[in-house]
Amino acid sequence: MKTLKIAIQKSGRLNEKSVELLKNCGLNFENYKSSLISPVSNFPLEILFLRDDDIPEYVQDGIADLGIVGENVIQETEVEVSYLQKLGFGKCSLKIAVPNNNTITVLDQLNGKAIATTYPVILGKYLKEKGISSDIRTISGSVEISPGLGLSDAICDLVSTGGTLKSNGLIPFADVMSSEAVLIGSKGSENDDLVQELIQRIQSVLRAKETKYVVLNVERKNLDAVTALLPGVKSPSVVPLAEVDWVAVHTVIPERDFWDRISQLKQAGAQGIVVMPIEKIIL
Repeated sequence: MKTLKIAIQKSGRLNEKSVELLKNCGLNFENYKSSLISPVSNFPLEILFLRDDDIPEYVQDGIADLGIVGENVIQETEVEVSYLQKLGFGKCSLKIAVPNNNTITVLDQLNGKAIATTYPVILGKYLKEKGISSDIRTISGSVEISPGLGLSDAICDLVSTGGTLKSNGLIPFADVMSSEAVLIGSKGSENDDLVQELIQRIQSVLRAKETKYVVLNVERKNLDAVTALLPGVKSPSVVPLAEVDWVAVHTVIPERDFWDRISQLKQAGAQGIVVMPIEKIIL
């Protein structure tokens, strides 16, 4: 039987979440930090632990069938791969930031300025689209300190919370791109049955994280008002209770409007509301 290969980050901000996602998909493997390859014992899959910058090229060249990597890395390496699934973690923004005591207030003022970055390709395309001509200085690390050392007038780097910028006397100035972890595949890999099976597992885990399983009790006279508030996967399940004229309603509620729905349900007559996490949802 064919064995798939998936490349994930060996270390860094995406490693832990990538490993967690794959394990939640029911895959049994060891997270060998000191080795390159970890076989999965219950699915025809091998996991390659690589530098994130190498993952897109491994997938493009067919060395790995799949990869989990940030969109920023894909855009910077300019590879030809298929985007298969956004994964909802590793969210950040690539931003231009300037010293908080600077006089730059509009993009045009970046003309002729030096901008330090580890993403020269993405930044170059962004500036070209905006009609800005700046001196892009590629730095491999510690981009935030370059203005303080006189190496640049601004920086372009990934920002999650903004704490690192603030601690280095910098403020966000312009959004270049938003990024999150994505599942990528080599061209045509989406047509592979094993790839589709793995994608289905991943999607079931992601759907489960976005929803809550809810069980509540309600009098039959209030049932229509309550079920109108419950979208469910298809429709809520209604089960008679021992107490006459009372039923239990089972459904799922999207995480994003969970608390608003709970308040509305109580107002409609719901009682004894029990909320539980969902491990997987398979449609």
